[in-house]
Amino acid sequence: MTKVARTPSSFSPVAAPQTLAELEFDRALAAVARHAVSDLGAAAVRARLPQADADAVGAELVTVAELATELDERGGFEPRAVPDIGEVLRALETPGSVLDGEQLRELWAALVAMREVAAQLWALADDAPRVAALAVEVPPQKLERAIDRAIEPDGRVKDDASPALKRARRRLRETRERLVADLEGMLRGLASHEAGRDADVTLKGGRYVIPVRREARSRVKGIVHGESSSGATLFVEPSEAVELGNALAQCEAEDARETLAVLRGLTDQARPDSGLIESGWEMCVAADDLYARARFALACEAHLPELEAPPAALAIRGGRHPLLVAESGSAVPFDLVLARDERTVMVSGPNAGGKTVLLKAVGLTSALAQAGVLPPVGAGTVLPVFRRIFSDIGDHQSIDASLSTFSAHVAALKAILIDADDGGLVLLDELGGGTDPVEGASLAGAVLLSLHGRRPVTIATTHLSQLKELAAATDGLVNASLDFDAENLTPTYRLRMGKPGRSYGLAIARRMGLPDPVLALADELTPEHARSVEATLAELERREAELARREAEVEEARVRLDTAEAVAR
Repeated sequence: MTKVARTPSSFSPVAAPQTLAELEFDRALAAVARHAVSDLGAAAVRARLPQADADAVGAELVTVAELATELDERGGFEPRAVPDIGEVLRALETPGSVLDGEQLRELWAALVAMREVAAQLWALADDAPRVAALAVEVPPQKLERAIDRAIEPDGRVKDDASPALKRARRRLRETRERLVADLEGMLRGLASHEAGRDADVTLKGGRYVIPVRREARSRVKGIVHGESSSGATLFVEPSEAVELGNALAQCEAEDARETLAVLRGLTDQARPDSGLIESGWEMCVAADDLYARARFALACEAHLPELEAPPAALAIRGGRHPLLVAESGSAVPFDLVLARDERTVMVSGPNAGGKTVLLKAVGLTSALAQAGVLPPVGAGTVLPVFRRIFSDIGDHQSIDASLSTFSAHVAALKAILIDADDGGLVLLDELGGGTDPVEGASLAGAVLLSLHGRRPVTIATTHLSQLKELAAATDGLVNASLDFDAENLTPTYRLRMGKPGRSYGLAIARRMGLPDPVLALADELTPEHARSVEATLAELERREAELARREAEVEEARVRLDTAEAVAR
């Protein structure tokens, strides 16, 4: 490829490679790229990166939504796959270069594709003007026709590509047939023991020869051009055939000259239009890139989010993890809606409850949107166009760098605290873990309060009760949890804003068969304060469950009453 690119040269990265890796951004782009019709379109999708220009991001997403609507309501648009003609373009930019037959055939396929794609785009001018704006002027069709008249689909130059080539190939064919016939006559004049079984005219070193047994070499005068692997057979060009063989070589040279003349003529015809060819090719790739993103948006039932410059409130409605939607077709939706003065969310709950998945879903939703991909979100979603996205997710332990898990997390937090401001999104997984719980909670609280003062949107997960209490006591810090079926001890993956979650550590251990004496001792060793917090949360859950049960009973009674009244009438 040459100049087909999605990122300006002055691009300043929104997210570091480590952050994009933690969010599985490349894997998400690969899922989008599967909707492309060509390898080049898929590569363009995979090359996308988040950008912080709100106007550019907004224009990209509106265009994707426009094409998605067009595909959903009317269909019919599907860009034609275009080959990679990067080498062809480089050759056209080099004076005196000549394209070979295969390259010209690739150019022909690209010309056909760009003409068809441009026509499809222009046809959308009324219904999808932003999409239609991708259309560019394409080279005249006479170049496409000239290549098709002269070059076979496999890249061979046709016999009638020019009158001179047609004459040269006729002479070449006639001379070869006469030479082969003469050699076959000579071969038939040899005894079977002199020529060998199933002997035939063959080519060696570009010269036509006949096989002769070594012991019969004196029977055939001429030039030896090789021998068999055993050495028993010699390949001889008889003296009588040398002159005709030379004539054949001259015919072949003439054929090569006339073939080159055809190739040079077509190359020279294409060279003045190289600019149009390049822009048309890039149009095809861009249309396929856009098509893949529109098909992904339809497959995910994505809605166009409203974009705001930071600092702005984050409001994800009906959000789903993009990879779960793309690869399994379903994901539990979540609503994460912050008021303008709410900048930090503390998500708590049990292990395997979906906290990390939620964290990645938020980060991936923002990164994809800022890369021009409509993420799977619902109507009413508002996304700030973050200037930077930071993350500390997973285990960064490094033996080579002599870093423990805790040390690696501290190093990551240090970098975040240096750069994060009100234009950033910060994602922190298991904040305060990996060290003494008391010190870990103190450090985590200090990090949260420091970030909260600098006002990036911060989403953190934790098991620590102290952080849940900190969120409850601090304006602008919001507790959240992922629902957990306390009776069956299974996660529901439903996000609850405004309520911290229980860890269920002892309950899960009991379900998994840990001995009762061990569990009883663990309960005794749990600090009174922690037991009190867990007991309060458990009582809150019990009351909410009871309230939900009563509401269901009331609704069931209302339905029965409405049915009875309808029957009575």
